[in-house]
Amino acid sequence: MSDSRALHPQIQTFLNFLVVSEGLSQNTVSAYQKDLQLFQKWLIEESIEPFATVTRTHIETFMLSLQQSGRKERSNARLLSALKRFYQWGGVNNLFDSDPTVLFKASKVPKSIPTVISEQQVEDLLAAPDIMTTLGLRDRAILELMYASGLRVSEVVELPFEQINLSAGLVQVMGKGSKERIVPIGEIAIEWIERYLQDARPILTKNRWIATLFISRIGRPMTRQTLWHRVKNLAFDAGIKGKLSPHTLRHAFATHLINHGADLRTVQLLLGHSDLSTTQIYTHVAKERLHQLHQQHHPRG
Repeated sequence: MSDSRALHPQIQTFLNFLVVSEGLSQNTVSAYQKDLQLFQKWLIEESIEPFATVTRTHIETFMLSLQQSGRKERSNARLLSALKRFYQWGGVNNLFDSDPTVLFKASKVPKSIPTVISEQQVEDLLAAPDIMTTLGLRDRAILELMYASGLRVSEVVELPFEQINLSAGLVQVMGKGSKERIVPIGEIAIEWIERYLQDARPILTKNRWIATLFISRIGRPMTRQTLWHRVKNLAFDAGIKGKLSPHTLRHAFATHLINHGADLRTVQLLLGHSDLSTTQIYTHVAKERLHQLHQQHHPRG
């Protein structure tokens, strides 16, 4: 296989397995594809046949080349994880005689602390959409739902119309790995979603049936990219500076809950984290915020 850009059939079969059998999201599968294609490209450049002839020395040399190129440690750890999973799958399916990754231990990369906006900044962001317009009313409903529930961006744009129960104040979410959870939403979010359903959604759908709750300007389900651009632009309008992520309101939801006394296990369930250690990062965010407030306001801070 001489073309390093063409996807190797074994990679494609593995990616199909991740989607069909493992239920991984498209974003996760795309990350696996990029990592494995990078490895495939290196093998071809080094005149090594992908993938059965690869040895532990090849993996070591490849990973060393990535480190020397200045690639981030977190990215290298993710790539090694992809290789280990790929070769484990290949072994189970009798594609490879041995697993060259078996002696490699996944590196422990410290979780980065997310940037969290303050409660006042959240209020400014929520007030940013022009609710006199159809899109503004939709955006306000989205922001209120995200802050009230902590849903991921992908969960918001893919949320089926019938999986939100406004009378009960609950939303049923299909999260990562096809794990389902039910999340409560508050009265304010309910009120804005009701206004959106009454005054904006029929205009956007042109009274056609569309499965997802939130609709784009052209009458189709929204994309993650569209929602992220909307949040970024509204944050600019609200005067919120700094690096924002697509999960800005999700981070704020979790941190503000903890700041107001919510226990970690509850926040874990609401966020849909499978591992409590993932949720624990928000306790560090909350402590850092308290430290900053102490320094700022205490006379001996």
